[in-house]
Amino acid sequence: MHAYKDTIYTNPVTNISRFQFDQTVVDVFPDMIQRSVPGYQVIISAIGLLTARFAQDNSRCYDLGCSLGAASLVMDEQIMAKNCTIIAVDKSPAMIKQCQQNLTTKTNIEIICADIREIEIKNASVVVLNFTLQFIPLEDRLTFLQRIYQGLLPNGILILSEKLKFDNQEQQQLQTDMHHEFKKAQGYSDLEISQKRSALDTVLIPETFNQHQQRLKHAGFNSVEVWFQYFNFASMVALK
Repeated sequence: MHAYKDTIYTNPVTNISRFQFDQTVVDVFPDMIQRSVPGYQVIISAIGLLTARFAQDNSRCYDLGCSLGAASLVMDEQIMAKNCTIIAVDKSPAMIKQCQQNLTTKTNIEIICADIREIEIKNASVVVLNFTLQFIPLEDRLTFLQRIYQGLLPNGILILSEKLKFDNQEQQQLQTDMHHEFKKAQGYSDLEISQKRSALDTVLIPETFNQHQQRLKHAGFNSVEVWFQYFNFASMVALK
């Protein structure tokens, strides 16, 4: 795949439509994600390390909201367990089409185009939600996480990466400003940052770490901690 530079919001847009993972986004996604999410590559690498530790023989590992397959690829490379299948799921046909091309030689990865809320989670040792839950309606999140918990084997792990919000307004402003500065350092203009934020405003709904932690414990997980944070982006591990 030829990864193009993200210039989607370079020019002024009169009516900014809701952000969606269509072909336009797919074409620039590798560039977009690297320049928009602080620490993204660190998180991807760590998903591989965590999967290597927690993947069990004769089990499934799920990458829910797999986009172009970055997490699935590193999981496949790191898994030492025998007879372990990776299930990569995304509801964007454009994403799935490119994901299939990216992972065409990976026989241990099953790629599915579907809404992750409708996928049966079973015999799972590892489940990855890498910046995915934030796009699911708030009212669906607990039920969805309960289904993941129920589908996990004993000693299974959920790796959850999310954009966070903060109860304290000073912290919220600081973290937002620093993310803004991060993106400017990656070459995005104020106009691009502003227009993309408007497009995502009703699509990506962030929550506080405490909200995530309480919901995950309500879903059944016995331990939930942040293992990585860079400004308002964090990754958590929830243990069964």
